[in-house]
Amino acid sequence: MHKGLTADGAGLAGDRVVAVGSSARVLVAATARALRGVDCADLGHTGPTSRFPGAPEPVRRAAATRAAGRVALTVAQVDEIDAARVARWFVDQYPRRRYPGVLIGSPHGAAAHLAVALGVPWLPAGFEMTVHWSEGGVDRPADAVEHGAALATRLLAGNADLHLRQVHCPASRGALTGATVSLTAAWRALPAAYAQFLADLLMPGAPVLLVRDARTWPVLERGPGHSFQVGCPGSGLDPVDFHPDSHALRQVLRSVGGDATRWEPPEVSVPSADAEHGVDPGFELAARDWSAQHHHPLHRVLVPRPAALSAGVADLYRRWLRRAGKTGDRLVVECGRLLDPWQVVRAGLVPYWCENATRRSVDEAEWWLAGSEAFSSVDVLPEPPGVRSPALAGLPQWLAVAGFGRRRRALDRTTARGYPVTSVPTRRATEVLRAQPYDLPAPPPLGVAEALAVLRDSGGHQGLLVS
Repeated sequence: MHKGLTADGAGLAGDRVVAVGSSARVLVAATARALRGVDCADLGHTGPTSRFPGAPEPVRRAAATRAAGRVALTVAQVDEIDAARVARWFVDQYPRRRYPGVLIGSPHGAAAHLAVALGVPWLPAGFEMTVHWSEGGVDRPADAVEHGAALATRLLAGNADLHLRQVHCPASRGALTGATVSLTAAWRALPAAYAQFLADLLMPGAPVLLVRDARTWPVLERGPGHSFQVGCPGSGLDPVDFHPDSHALRQVLRSVGGDATRWEPPEVSVPSADAEHGVDPGFELAARDWSAQHHHPLHRVLVPRPAALSAGVADLYRRWLRRAGKTGDRLVVECGRLLDPWQVVRAGLVPYWCENATRRSVDEAEWWLAGSEAFSSVDVLPEPPGVRSPALAGLPQWLAVAGFGRRRRALDRTTARGYPVTSVPTRRATEVLRAQPYDLPAPPPLGVAEALAVLRDSGGHQGLLVS
Protein backbone atom coordinates (compact mmCIF):
# COMPACT_ATOMS: atom_id res chain seq x y z
CA MET A 1 0.00 0.00 0.00
CA HIS A 2 1.04 3.64 -0.44
CA LYS A 3 1.55 4.59 3.18
CA GLY A 4 0.26 7.99 4.18
CA LEU A 5 -1.27 8.69 0.78
CA THR A 6 -3.71 11.52 1.50
CA ALA A 7 -5.43 14.35 -0.29
CA ASP A 8 -5.67 17.94 0.84
CA GLY A 9 -8.11 18.66 3.65
CA ALA A 10 -9.15 17.03 6.89
CA GLY A 11 -10.00 13.42 7.47
CA LEU A 12 -8.40 10.02 7.71
CA ALA A 13 -6.22 8.62 4.94
CA GLY A 14 -7.82 5.88 2.85
CA ASP A 15 -5.44 3.21 4.09
CA ARG A 16 -6.61 3.91 7.65
CA VAL A 17 -10.32 3.79 6.80
CA VAL A 18 -10.56 0.66 4.64
CA ALA A 19 -10.47 -2.50 6.74
CA VAL A 20 -7.21 -4.44 6.74
CA GLY A 21 -7.59 -7.67 4.79
CA SER A 22 -10.94 -6.64 3.27
CA SER A 23 -11.79 -7.71 -0.25
CA ALA A 24 -11.70 -4.31 -1.93
CA ARG A 25 -8.40 -3.39 -0.30
CA VAL A 26 -6.63 -6.61 -1.27
CA LEU A 27 -7.97 -6.76 -4.81
CA VAL A 28 -7.10 -3.16 -5.69
CA ALA A 29 -3.60 -3.67 -4.27
CA ALA A 30 -3.09 -6.94 -6.16
CA THR A 31 -4.45 -5.59 -9.47
CA ALA A 32 -2.46 -2.35 -9.29
CA ARG A 33 0.74 -4.28 -8.58
CA ALA A 34 0.14 -6.63 -11.50
CA LEU A 35 -0.39 -3.70 -13.88
CA ARG A 36 3.00 -2.38 -12.77
CA GLY A 37 4.61 -5.81 -13.27
CA VAL A 38 5.00 -6.39 -9.53
CA ASP A 39 3.85 -9.30 -7.38
CA CYS A 40 2.19 -9.27 -3.96
CA ALA A 41 5.25 -10.13 -1.86
CA ASP A 42 4.71 -7.07 0.35
CA LEU A 43 1.00 -7.63 0.95
CA GLY A 44 -0.58 -8.81 4.16
CA HIS A 45 0.61 -9.47 7.65
CA THR A 46 0.53 -12.64 9.70
CA GLY A 47 -2.53 -12.63 11.93
CA PRO A 48 -2.32 -13.17 15.68
CA THR A 49 -3.77 -16.66 15.57
CA SER A 50 -0.84 -17.88 13.49
CA ARG A 51 1.37 -17.49 16.55
CA PHE A 52 -0.86 -19.79 18.64
CA PRO A 53 -1.38 -22.91 16.50
CA GLY A 54 -1.93 -25.19 19.49
CA ALA A 55 -3.43 -22.73 21.96
CA PRO A 56 -6.88 -23.24 23.56
CA GLU A 57 -9.77 -21.47 21.87
CA PRO A 58 -10.13 -18.76 24.57
CA VAL A 59 -6.48 -17.78 24.10
CA ARG A 60 -6.90 -17.61 20.35
CA ARG A 61 -10.07 -15.53 20.65
CA ALA A 62 -8.39 -13.10 23.02
CA ALA A 63 -5.42 -12.70 20.65
CA ALA A 64 -7.71 -12.08 17.69
CA THR A 65 -9.74 -9.52 19.64
CA ARG A 66 -6.64 -7.61 20.72
CA ALA A 67 -5.34 -7.55 17.15
CA ALA A 68 -8.70 -6.30 15.84
CA GLY A 69 -8.66 -3.53 18.41
CA ARG A 70 -5.33 -2.29 17.12
CA VAL A 71 -6.52 -1.82 13.53
CA ALA A 72 -10.23 -1.01 13.92
CA LEU A 73 -11.42 2.58 13.82
CA THR A 74 -12.33 4.21 17.11
CA VAL A 75 -15.79 5.66 17.53
CA ALA A 76 -14.31 9.16 17.51
CA GLN A 77 -12.56 8.50 14.18
CA VAL A 78 -15.89 7.79 12.50
CA ASP A 79 -16.41 11.55 12.30
CA GLU A 80 -13.18 11.87 10.30
CA ILE A 81 -14.11 9.41 7.54
CA ASP A 82 -14.27 10.96 4.08
CA ALA A 83 -15.44 8.55 1.39
CA ALA A 84 -14.17 10.89 -1.33
CA ARG A 85 -10.66 10.48 0.05
CA VAL A 86 -11.06 6.69 0.04
CA ALA A 87 -11.98 6.80 -3.66
CA ARG A 88 -8.90 8.91 -4.39
CA TRP A 89 -6.75 6.45 -2.46
CA PHE A 90 -8.03 3.59 -4.61
CA VAL A 91 -7.39 5.29 -7.97
CA ASP A 92 -4.01 6.68 -6.90
CA GLN A 93 -2.65 3.15 -6.55
CA TYR A 94 -2.81 2.63 -10.32
CA PRO A 95 -0.11 3.65 -12.81
CA ARG A 96 -0.91 6.88 -14.64
CA ARG A 97 -1.22 5.72 -18.23
CA ARG A 98 -3.92 5.24 -20.85
CA TYR A 99 -6.11 2.16 -20.43
CA PRO A 100 -8.23 0.26 -22.99
CA GLY A 101 -11.04 -0.20 -20.46
CA VAL A 102 -11.90 -0.52 -16.78
CA LEU A 103 -13.67 -2.97 -14.46
CA ILE A 104 -15.78 -1.59 -11.63
CA GLY A 105 -18.23 -3.08 -9.16
CA SER A 106 -18.40 -5.94 -6.68
CA PRO A 107 -15.23 -7.47 -5.22
CA HIS A 108 -14.26 -10.79 -6.81
CA GLY A 109 -10.84 -12.37 -7.22
CA ALA A 110 -11.62 -13.49 -10.77
CA ALA A 111 -12.49 -9.90 -11.67
CA ALA A 112 -8.96 -8.93 -10.64
CA HIS A 113 -7.54 -11.68 -12.87
CA LEU A 114 -9.80 -10.54 -15.72
CA ALA A 115 -8.62 -6.96 -15.30
CA VAL A 116 -4.97 -8.03 -15.49
CA ALA A 117 -5.58 -10.11 -18.62
CA LEU A 118 -7.23 -7.06 -20.22
CA GLY A 119 -4.53 -4.70 -18.93
CA VAL A 120 -7.06 -2.49 -17.14
CA PRO A 121 -7.73 -1.28 -13.57
CA TRP A 122 -10.35 -2.72 -11.23
CA LEU A 123 -12.23 -0.32 -8.94
CA PRO A 124 -14.69 -1.32 -6.19
CA ALA A 125 -18.22 0.05 -5.83
CA GLY A 126 -17.74 0.17 -2.06
CA PHE A 127 -15.41 -0.66 0.80
CA GLU A 128 -15.44 -2.24 4.26
CA MET A 129 -14.71 -0.71 7.64
CA THR A 130 -14.47 -2.06 11.16
CA VAL A 131 -15.23 0.10 14.20
CA HIS A 132 -14.72 -0.61 17.91
CA TRP A 133 -17.65 -2.02 19.89
CA SER A 134 -16.30 -1.92 23.43
CA GLU A 135 -19.43 -3.33 25.08
CA GLY A 136 -20.12 -5.80 22.32
CA GLY A 137 -21.23 -9.41 22.32
CA VAL A 138 -20.98 -11.94 19.53
CA ASP A 139 -24.38 -13.35 20.55
CA ARG A 140 -26.20 -9.97 20.74
CA PRO A 141 -27.19 -8.92 17.20
CA ALA A 142 -29.99 -6.66 18.48
CA ASP A 143 -27.46 -4.63 20.48
CA ALA A 144 -25.14 -4.59 17.48
CA VAL A 145 -27.72 -2.92 15.27
CA GLU A 146 -28.32 -0.19 17.87
CA HIS A 147 -24.60 0.51 18.20
CA GLY A 148 -24.25 0.47 14.42
CA ALA A 149 -27.14 2.89 13.99
CA ALA A 150 -25.39 5.47 16.14
CA LEU A 151 -22.20 5.04 14.10
CA ALA A 152 -24.12 5.27 10.84
CA THR A 153 -25.75 8.55 11.84
CA ARG A 154 -22.36 10.11 12.51
CA LEU A 155 -20.70 8.68 9.39
CA LEU A 156 -23.51 9.58 6.99
CA ALA A 157 -23.61 13.16 8.26
CA GLY A 158 -20.45 13.82 6.26
CA ASN A 159 -20.90 11.17 3.55
CA ALA A 160 -24.39 11.47 2.11
CA ASP A 161 -23.34 9.53 -1.01
CA LEU A 162 -22.96 6.26 0.94
CA HIS A 163 -25.25 3.46 1.97
CA LEU A 164 -23.98 1.49 4.97
CA ARG A 165 -24.69 -2.21 5.30
CA GLN A 166 -23.87 -3.54 8.76
CA VAL A 167 -23.07 -7.26 8.83
CA HIS A 168 -23.22 -9.27 12.06
CA CYS A 169 -21.87 -12.71 11.13
CA PRO A 170 -20.11 -14.86 13.75
CA ALA A 171 -19.79 -17.67 11.19
CA SER A 172 -17.42 -15.64 9.01
CA ARG A 173 -15.90 -13.13 11.47
CA GLY A 174 -15.74 -15.28 14.60
CA ALA A 175 -15.06 -13.57 17.92
CA LEU A 176 -14.39 -10.27 16.14
CA THR A 177 -18.16 -9.96 15.67
CA GLY A 178 -18.44 -9.11 19.36
CA ALA A 179 -15.48 -6.72 19.48
CA THR A 180 -16.01 -4.66 16.33
CA VAL A 181 -18.83 -3.57 14.06
CA SER A 182 -18.43 -4.40 10.37
CA LEU A 183 -19.77 -1.78 7.96
CA THR A 184 -19.76 -2.18 4.19
CA ALA A 185 -20.08 1.22 2.53
CA ALA A 186 -21.60 1.29 -0.95
CA TRP A 187 -21.33 4.42 -3.07
CA ARG A 188 -24.74 5.63 -4.27
CA ALA A 189 -23.14 7.60 -7.11
CA LEU A 190 -19.91 7.50 -9.05
CA PRO A 191 -17.24 9.13 -6.83
CA ALA A 192 -15.69 12.25 -8.31
CA ALA A 193 -12.22 10.67 -8.11
CA TYR A 194 -13.44 7.72 -10.21
CA ALA A 195 -15.03 9.99 -12.81
CA GLN A 196 -11.86 12.07 -13.10
CA PHE A 197 -9.65 8.97 -13.28
CA LEU A 198 -11.74 7.51 -16.10
CA ALA A 199 -11.95 10.80 -17.98
CA ASP A 200 -8.19 11.29 -17.79
CA LEU A 201 -6.94 7.76 -18.45
CA LEU A 202 -9.47 5.82 -20.55
CA MET A 203 -8.71 5.61 -24.25
CA PRO A 204 -11.40 7.02 -26.56
CA GLY A 205 -14.32 4.60 -26.75
CA ALA A 206 -12.81 2.26 -24.15
CA PRO A 207 -15.50 0.08 -22.53
CA VAL A 208 -16.56 0.06 -18.90
CA LEU A 209 -17.34 -3.38 -17.42
CA LEU A 210 -19.62 -3.35 -14.39
CA VAL A 211 -19.42 -6.57 -12.32
CA ARG A 212 -22.37 -7.00 -9.99
CA ASP A 213 -22.76 -9.63 -7.27
CA ALA A 214 -26.42 -10.64 -7.59
CA ARG A 215 -26.73 -12.62 -4.35
CA THR A 216 -29.49 -11.63 -1.96
CA TRP A 217 -29.99 -11.78 1.82
CA PRO A 218 -32.71 -10.75 4.29
CA VAL A 219 -32.04 -7.30 5.77
CA LEU A 220 -33.44 -4.80 8.21
CA GLU A 221 -33.69 -1.25 6.88
CA ARG A 222 -32.69 0.50 10.08
CA GLY A 223 -32.79 4.09 8.86
CA PRO A 224 -31.94 6.29 5.87
CA GLY A 225 -28.68 5.00 4.46
CA HIS A 226 -28.26 2.21 7.05
CA SER A 227 -29.31 -1.43 6.76
CA PHE A 228 -28.45 -4.48 8.84
CA GLN A 229 -28.07 -8.16 8.08
CA VAL A 230 -27.45 -11.16 10.32
CA GLY A 231 -25.11 -13.58 8.57
CA CYS A 232 -23.88 -13.28 5.00
CA PRO A 233 -23.56 -15.40 1.84
CA GLY A 234 -19.81 -15.74 2.38
CA SER A 235 -20.42 -17.67 5.59
CA GLY A 236 -21.40 -20.74 3.58
CA LEU A 237 -24.66 -20.88 5.55
CA ASP A 238 -28.20 -19.93 4.58
CA PRO A 239 -30.35 -17.25 6.23
CA VAL A 240 -32.36 -19.93 8.05
CA ASP A 241 -29.16 -21.12 9.71
CA PHE A 242 -29.07 -17.90 11.75
CA HIS A 243 -32.42 -18.64 13.39
CA PRO A 244 -32.21 -19.12 17.19
CA ASP A 245 -33.23 -22.79 16.86
CA SER A 246 -30.55 -23.62 14.28
CA HIS A 247 -28.10 -26.37 15.16
CA ALA A 248 -25.48 -24.76 12.90
CA LEU A 249 -25.83 -21.46 14.76
CA ARG A 250 -25.38 -23.18 18.12
CA GLN A 251 -22.18 -24.78 16.83
CA VAL A 252 -20.85 -21.45 15.56
CA LEU A 253 -21.65 -19.54 18.75
CA ARG A 254 -20.16 -22.24 20.93
CA SER A 255 -16.91 -22.11 18.95
CA VAL A 256 -16.58 -18.32 19.38
CA GLY A 257 -17.55 -18.19 23.06
CA GLY A 258 -21.15 -17.10 22.57
CA ASP A 259 -24.41 -18.34 24.09
CA ALA A 260 -27.19 -19.39 21.74
CA THR A 261 -29.84 -18.71 24.41
CA ARG A 262 -29.07 -14.98 24.16
CA TRP A 263 -29.37 -14.87 20.37
CA GLU A 264 -32.31 -12.63 19.45
CA PRO A 265 -31.89 -11.17 15.97
CA PRO A 266 -34.06 -8.19 14.95
CA GLU A 267 -36.93 -8.76 12.57
CA VAL A 268 -36.09 -8.25 8.89
CA SER A 269 -37.97 -5.69 6.85
CA VAL A 270 -36.82 -6.79 3.38
CA PRO A 271 -36.83 -10.59 2.90
CA SER A 272 -34.63 -10.51 -0.22
CA ALA A 273 -32.31 -7.56 -0.77
CA ASP A 274 -28.88 -7.31 -2.36
CA ALA A 275 -26.27 -8.78 -0.02
CA GLU A 276 -23.42 -6.64 1.27
CA HIS A 277 -21.28 -6.89 -1.87
CA GLY A 278 -23.99 -5.87 -4.29
CA VAL A 279 -23.79 -2.68 -6.35
CA ASP A 280 -26.03 0.18 -5.28
CA PRO A 281 -28.55 1.06 -8.04
CA GLY A 282 -27.50 4.70 -7.82
CA PHE A 283 -23.88 3.77 -8.50
CA GLU A 284 -24.85 1.67 -11.52
CA LEU A 285 -27.08 4.42 -12.90
CA ALA A 286 -24.34 7.00 -12.44
CA ALA A 287 -21.82 4.74 -14.18
CA ARG A 288 -24.24 4.30 -17.10
CA ASP A 289 -24.85 8.05 -17.34
CA TRP A 290 -21.13 8.84 -17.24
CA SER A 291 -20.39 6.20 -19.89
CA ALA A 292 -23.11 7.49 -22.20
CA GLN A 293 -22.04 11.14 -21.81
CA HIS A 294 -18.38 10.31 -22.50
CA HIS A 295 -19.05 7.78 -25.29
CA HIS A 296 -17.75 4.70 -23.49
CA PRO A 297 -19.89 1.55 -23.90
CA LEU A 298 -20.91 -0.04 -20.60
CA HIS A 299 -21.29 -3.78 -20.27
CA ARG A 300 -22.78 -5.45 -17.21
CA VAL A 301 -21.62 -8.82 -15.85
CA LEU A 302 -24.26 -10.18 -13.47
CA VAL A 303 -22.80 -12.83 -11.13
CA PRO A 304 -25.38 -15.13 -9.45
CA ARG A 305 -22.70 -17.08 -7.55
CA PRO A 306 -18.98 -16.33 -7.22
CA ALA A 307 -18.16 -19.67 -8.85
CA ALA A 308 -19.85 -18.62 -12.09
CA LEU A 309 -17.35 -15.82 -12.71
CA SER A 310 -14.45 -17.90 -11.39
CA ALA A 311 -15.20 -20.65 -13.88
CA GLY A 312 -15.74 -18.21 -16.74
CA VAL A 313 -12.44 -16.43 -16.14
CA ALA A 314 -10.54 -19.72 -15.72
CA ASP A 315 -11.89 -20.91 -19.09
CA LEU A 316 -10.98 -17.53 -20.57
CA TYR A 317 -7.40 -17.76 -19.30
CA ARG A 318 -7.01 -21.24 -20.74
CA ARG A 319 -8.04 -20.08 -24.20
CA TRP A 320 -5.92 -16.94 -23.90
CA LEU A 321 -2.81 -18.92 -22.95
CA ARG A 322 -3.30 -21.52 -25.66
CA ARG A 323 -3.80 -18.91 -28.33
CA ALA A 324 -0.39 -17.54 -27.32
CA GLY A 325 1.22 -20.97 -27.80
CA LYS A 326 1.24 -21.99 -24.15
CA THR A 327 -0.21 -25.19 -22.71
CA GLY A 328 -2.93 -23.66 -20.53
CA ASP A 329 -2.62 -26.93 -18.68
CA ARG A 330 -1.53 -25.82 -15.20
CA LEU A 331 -4.11 -24.68 -12.68
CA VAL A 332 -3.86 -22.79 -9.42
CA VAL A 333 -6.89 -22.80 -7.13
CA GLU A 334 -6.74 -19.64 -5.03
CA CYS A 335 -8.88 -18.78 -2.03
CA GLY A 336 -9.91 -15.50 -0.45
CA ARG A 337 -6.92 -13.17 -0.05
CA LEU A 338 -4.47 -15.81 -1.29
CA LEU A 339 -3.99 -14.67 -4.87
CA ASP A 340 -1.31 -13.01 -6.97
CA PRO A 341 -2.42 -12.03 -10.49
CA TRP A 342 1.09 -11.05 -11.62
CA GLN A 343 2.67 -14.38 -10.65
CA VAL A 344 -0.21 -16.20 -12.37
CA VAL A 345 0.54 -14.42 -15.65
CA ARG A 346 4.30 -14.76 -15.20
CA ALA A 347 4.02 -18.54 -14.78
CA GLY A 348 1.35 -19.03 -17.48
CA LEU A 349 -1.16 -20.49 -15.02
CA VAL A 350 -4.92 -20.82 -15.20
CA PRO A 351 -6.47 -19.22 -12.07
CA TYR A 352 -9.64 -20.44 -10.37
CA TRP A 353 -10.66 -18.33 -7.37
CA CYS A 354 -12.71 -19.62 -4.42
CA GLU A 355 -14.38 -16.86 -2.44
CA ASN A 356 -13.56 -18.62 0.82
CA ALA A 357 -12.93 -22.01 2.39
CA THR A 358 -16.56 -23.07 2.72
CA ARG A 359 -17.79 -26.42 1.43
CA ARG A 360 -20.05 -24.56 -0.97
CA SER A 361 -17.09 -22.81 -2.63
CA VAL A 362 -14.98 -25.96 -2.81
CA ASP A 363 -17.90 -28.05 -4.11
CA GLU A 364 -18.28 -25.59 -6.99
CA ALA A 365 -14.56 -25.85 -7.77
CA GLU A 366 -14.80 -29.64 -7.86
CA TRP A 367 -17.81 -29.57 -10.16
CA TRP A 368 -16.04 -27.21 -12.56
CA LEU A 369 -12.91 -29.38 -12.57
CA ALA A 370 -14.96 -32.52 -13.15
CA GLY A 371 -16.52 -30.95 -16.24
CA SER A 372 -13.32 -29.45 -17.62
CA GLU A 373 -10.51 -30.88 -19.70
CA ALA A 374 -8.00 -32.34 -17.23
CA PHE A 375 -5.07 -30.24 -16.04
CA SER A 376 -1.56 -31.68 -15.83
CA SER A 377 -0.96 -29.90 -12.52
CA VAL A 378 -3.22 -28.48 -9.83
CA ASP A 379 -1.87 -26.31 -7.00
CA VAL A 380 -4.28 -25.48 -4.19
CA LEU A 381 -4.03 -22.56 -1.76
CA PRO A 382 -6.77 -22.88 0.89
CA GLU A 383 -7.01 -19.74 3.01
CA PRO A 384 -7.60 -20.64 6.68
CA PRO A 385 -10.54 -18.47 7.79
CA GLY A 386 -9.36 -18.26 11.40
CA VAL A 387 -12.68 -19.57 12.74
CA ARG A 388 -14.47 -22.89 13.05
CA SER A 389 -17.79 -23.42 11.34
CA PRO A 390 -19.87 -26.40 10.21
CA ALA A 391 -19.92 -24.83 6.74
CA LEU A 392 -16.16 -25.09 6.19
CA ALA A 393 -14.48 -27.55 3.85
CA GLY A 394 -12.09 -29.95 5.53
CA LEU A 395 -8.57 -30.58 4.32
CA PRO A 396 -9.61 -33.91 2.70
CA GLN A 397 -11.93 -31.98 0.39
CA TRP A 398 -9.16 -29.55 -0.54
CA LEU A 399 -6.89 -32.54 -1.21
CA ALA A 400 -9.60 -33.93 -3.48
CA VAL A 401 -9.43 -30.70 -5.51
CA ALA A 402 -5.68 -31.10 -5.90
CA GLY A 403 -6.28 -34.70 -6.91
CA PHE A 404 -7.67 -33.56 -10.26
CA GLY A 405 -4.09 -32.93 -11.44
CA ARG A 406 -2.81 -35.63 -13.80
CA ARG A 407 0.87 -35.34 -12.85
CA ARG A 408 1.21 -32.76 -10.08
CA ARG A 409 -1.18 -32.54 -7.14
CA ALA A 410 -0.09 -29.97 -4.54
CA LEU A 411 -1.81 -28.62 -1.45
CA ASP A 412 0.26 -25.88 0.21
CA ARG A 413 1.49 -27.23 3.53
CA THR A 414 1.89 -23.84 5.17
CA THR A 415 -1.73 -22.87 4.64
CA ALA A 416 -2.84 -26.38 5.64
CA ARG A 417 -0.88 -26.28 8.89
CA GLY A 418 -3.28 -25.28 11.64
CA TYR A 419 -6.22 -25.03 9.20
CA PRO A 420 -8.86 -23.70 9.73
CA VAL A 421 -8.05 -21.59 12.79
CA THR A 422 -4.70 -20.05 11.85
CA SER A 423 -4.18 -17.19 9.41
CA VAL A 424 -1.70 -16.55 6.62
CA PRO A 425 -0.88 -13.33 4.74
CA THR A 426 -1.57 -12.63 1.07
CA ARG A 427 2.13 -12.86 0.35
CA ARG A 428 1.98 -16.61 1.01
CA ALA A 429 0.37 -17.00 -2.41
CA THR A 430 3.30 -15.10 -3.91
CA GLU A 431 5.81 -17.36 -2.17
CA VAL A 432 4.12 -20.47 -3.54
CA LEU A 433 3.66 -19.15 -7.08
CA ARG A 434 7.23 -17.88 -7.31
CA ALA A 435 8.32 -21.51 -7.20
CA GLN A 436 6.45 -22.20 -10.46
CA PRO A 437 8.63 -22.26 -13.60
CA TYR A 438 8.69 -19.15 -15.77
CA ASP A 439 6.52 -19.11 -18.88
CA LEU A 440 7.39 -15.79 -20.51
CA PRO A 441 6.72 -13.71 -22.46
CA ALA A 442 3.21 -13.06 -21.19
CA PRO A 443 0.47 -13.22 -23.82
CA PRO A 444 -0.57 -9.90 -25.36
CA PRO A 445 -3.53 -8.33 -23.51
CA LEU A 446 -6.95 -9.66 -24.28
CA GLY A 447 -9.48 -7.53 -26.10
CA VAL A 448 -12.65 -6.72 -24.17
CA ALA A 449 -14.94 -7.92 -26.96
CA GLU A 450 -13.21 -11.30 -27.06
CA ALA A 451 -13.32 -11.63 -23.27
CA LEU A 452 -17.03 -10.87 -23.13
CA ALA A 453 -17.73 -13.40 -25.88
CA VAL A 454 -15.89 -16.14 -23.98
CA LEU A 455 -17.64 -15.25 -20.73
CA ARG A 456 -21.01 -15.45 -22.46
CA ASP A 457 -20.10 -18.81 -23.97
CA SER A 458 -18.56 -20.51 -20.94
CA GLY A 459 -20.46 -18.76 -18.16
CA GLY A 460 -23.93 -18.71 -19.62
CA HIS A 461 -24.80 -22.24 -18.51
CA GLN A 462 -23.74 -21.30 -14.97
CA GLY A 463 -26.05 -18.30 -14.89
CA LEU A 464 -23.47 -15.63 -15.68
CA LEU A 465 -25.30 -12.84 -17.53
CA VAL A 466 -23.22 -10.58 -19.76
CA SER A 467 -25.00 -7.65 -21.40
